[in-house]
Amino acid sequence: MTSFSINGATGVVNQTTKTIAVTLPSGTSVTSLIATFATNGSGVAVGSTPQVSGVTANNFTSPVAYVITAGDSSSSTYTVTVAVASSTAKAVTNYSLAGVDGIINETTKTIGVVLPAGTSVSSLIATFTMTGATLKVGGTTQVSGVTANNFTNPVAYVVTATDTSTVTYTVTVTVATTSAKALTSYSLAGVVGSINEAAKTISVVMPSGTAVSSLIATFNTTGSNVAIGGTSQVSATTTNNFTSPVAYVVTASDTSTTTYTVTVTVATTSAKALSSFSLGGIVGTINEPAKTIAVVMPSGTSLTSLIATFITTGSSVAIGGTTQVSGTTTNNFSSPVVYVVTAGDASTTSYTVTATVAPTTAKAFTGFSLGGVVGTINEPAKTISVVMPSGTLVTSLIATFTTTGASVAVGPTTQVSGTTANNFTNPVAFVVTAGDASTASYTVTVSVSAAGPAPVGLGSAGNFVLFAGTGISSSPDSAITGDVGVGPSVTHTAITTGFSLIPDGSGTFATASQVTGKVYAYDYTDPTPAYILSSSNDMIAAYNDAAGRPNPIVFGSANLDGLTLAPGLYKSPVSLNLSVNTTLTLNGGPNDVWIIQVAGGVTTGANTQIVLTGGAVAKNVFWQIQSGLTVGATSTFNGIILTGTAVTVGADSSIIGRLLSQTAITMDHNAITNP
Repeated sequence: MTSFSINGATGVVNQTTKTIAVTLPSGTSVTSLIATFATNGSGVAVGSTPQVSGVTANNFTSPVAYVITAGDSSSSTYTVTVAVASSTAKAVTNYSLAGVDGIINETTKTIGVVLPAGTSVSSLIATFTMTGATLKVGGTTQVSGVTANNFTNPVAYVVTATDTSTVTYTVTVTVATTSAKALTSYSLAGVVGSINEAAKTISVVMPSGTAVSSLIATFNTTGSNVAIGGTSQVSATTTNNFTSPVAYVVTASDTSTTTYTVTVTVATTSAKALSSFSLGGIVGTINEPAKTIAVVMPSGTSLTSLIATFITTGSSVAIGGTTQVSGTTTNNFSSPVVYVVTAGDASTTSYTVTATVAPTTAKAFTGFSLGGVVGTINEPAKTISVVMPSGTLVTSLIATFTTTGASVAVGPTTQVSGTTANNFTNPVAFVVTAGDASTASYTVTVSVSAAGPAPVGLGSAGNFVLFAGTGISSSPDSAITGDVGVGPSVTHTAITTGFSLIPDGSGTFATASQVTGKVYAYDYTDPTPAYILSSSNDMIAAYNDAAGRPNPIVFGSANLDGLTLAPGLYKSPVSLNLSVNTTLTLNGGPNDVWIIQVAGGVTTGANTQIVLTGGAVAKNVFWQIQSGLTVGATSTFNGIILTGTAVTVGADSSIIGRLLSQTAITMDHNAITNP
């Protein structure tokens, strides 16, 4: 049985235990209900009566056994249990838009839905189940799968119970960017997978005895398409063999892709753990040795009727004699509740769940993550730091969080966990409001891991925009921003044409009209000689460090024309050149690093450009050039240049970086700027 519903209420199908649980609104008569179902078998029967989806009625006062017969005449039995909500019940138990499941936070009564890029939100139809008698938006009664609404702004759904009491759920819809291509949720046969967004992996631990050769995945994605091999995947429909890891390729609206590797393991017959547990979206803390689970609910939460969502390696979970269905069964947590997990070999273990309600003054973040990457919360300092994988775009990230407060906001915008996007280019202040209206502000700082090798340490050589072993000249004058120096083997007279040095009164450095900075030479007053010697040694050490980095990517050609290089370590066994009027692009983030090793020289023609895109910065680009660098006229060059011999810069060219030459530097009306 691949799907099952009664009166529009979707049943929770547990393929492992072959059970289906359906909760119907208060007051529903269960003596003659018609089920709508889908099956991959050839026939379905209850007792001796063949079942026709959407036609055959049954009495669900007691559990009903549906026997599905396959084409080879083998059979499987699903036990359907129907529960009727109490007269006070008024919950939305399931919600989706355009096939994308919403994240229901029962505690805050919010529902967040992230739709794929390009989705129009002005007229969307929701599919939902509820335990109340009616559901309205404004004065309009909502019919699941029929009524359309405009979700440009949050929409308030009012659920009325049979006793006429009401509760309001606020639905917020976010549309992913065109480059979005994430799997935001994933499960197999009702078992939720653990998504590691940074590593792009998903792990699922199935109960003991599960056959993994033919499992159906249910997933949500921000991309436009999901495929395995060349086969498009349909959530809750497509079957795959998970005997070996399976690669899911998610394609964004802009046709870029990302690949998630799904690995499925089967628990042993003795396995009987609760591996995750939450109440109303609040994640519990599991103490496995003590077999206890603690959940701190926000201030004002009623503990008398909460639904737990959990994952288990066992074959079934029960409280007393009542089987528990994750995301469905309601319990009273006013006192500790004992969950008994039964393994495939019939052995059991018990977990004691204790739920407490935060005081009205509580206003803490108890959990915070971005894109599956867990943040580090410093409670005394009220700071949260998150380190995202290399290449992550931080301008539109969605936070998933838990809090003991009543609400969370960024500026005037209320935050919905798992839904609201923010720009984390700069630190973001999340304000948590307690039940007593007091507040606490947490500052969230996001950094992005660097791609490529570790940067080259320059030591004191990194204080110079120009440092030459034998001499420096510029004719006509250049515009040099940063300090200038020559090596220990020469005096200030090696700083020649274009430099009219004016000694400082201290005698430790000089100035020049074309230099915005200081000019240093070995023959100036102490401590300058030691500084020059140290800087020269550091320059050579940096050159050797860059040259000695192992396992580079080897260029296939000596020509750089039109290339785009991702962050990394590169090597050319010969001299490199960039032809007239062409461009070399280095594309990466602000923390990414490039090291380019050249066993020869580098020559660029006139009107050439070395361009940094994606936020890349010149201070993280290192050119280790065995012989010399020649930059053509009216060109642009970026990076830290470490040469074994001379640097010559053509007329009217500009460089953002540092020229660190073991011999001479010759310029011609150039703009040389510190990176």
